[in-house]
Amino acid sequence: MFYGLASGAVRVDGIEVDQVLADIETLNRCAFEGKYEVTAVSFHAYAHLVDRYALLPHGASMGDKYGPILVARRPIAASEGAGALRDLSIAIPGRLTSAFLTLQMFDPAFDPVVMPFDQIQPAVIEGRVDAGLLIHEGQLTYASEGLKKVVDLGEWWFERTGGLPLPLGGNIIRRDLGPELMHQVSRMLHDSIAHALAHRPAALAYAQQFGRGLNREDTDTFVGMYVNQLTLDYGDRGRAALARFFGEAHEKKLIPSEVPIEFV
Repeated sequence: MFYGLASGAVRVDGIEVDQVLADIETLNRCAFEGKYEVTAVSFHAYAHLVDRYALLPHGASMGDKYGPILVARRPIAASEGAGALRDLSIAIPGRLTSAFLTLQMFDPAFDPVVMPFDQIQPAVIEGRVDAGLLIHEGQLTYASEGLKKVVDLGEWWFERTGGLPLPLGGNIIRRDLGPELMHQVSRMLHDSIAHALAHRPAALAYAQQFGRGLNREDTDTFVGMYVNQLTLDYGDRGRAALARFFGEAHEKKLIPSEVPIEFV
């Protein structure tokens, strides 16, 4: 998403970009402090940040019939709300992640164990937890390490919503910057994403350095899963998905209030 900015191909006079790399739960926590003017966050976290930040219409990550995957060392038959996860210790990548919120929608009866996302697979393999909720590259590599899929939350969401993608994260901007600067930044991020999609080989080479050992083919697959036309613009389908996501979370009392679907 940020290749256009990082490569210098996209610039806006008067705006200096200092790119900060951190895992999503760290960025979620920083947003509660208002630390960064613009940041990626989980949509779960954004439900608590509406008064301070506004949604940017570019930069969403959505799982289109795929998403966070719950895995275990042994087969576990689970279905929505059936209680199959009851009392299981499940490693999650943060309490503010959309992955955790979606798993709560699926079946809230489990014991969450918070740990960094890249430590979840080893924890499951070593038996330190009963199951783990995988985000990022683990969605592509878990089977090769002998783990079993319990549920792909993106598939589950797609099937129960009539084909909507699962909203996971997006870019937000501090409201105190004012409308003019907010719109400038919005256009800048759009242009950065568009540049990356138009120069995919170079953008992939840039992204691969952050891929934690993924080969080029898997990097291409993973990037394509979460940086695509829905990233460039939510469109009607993406907006409907986000409204459904926030609406159901509020109905189930998993977020504090209704979230307006409004963009810069």
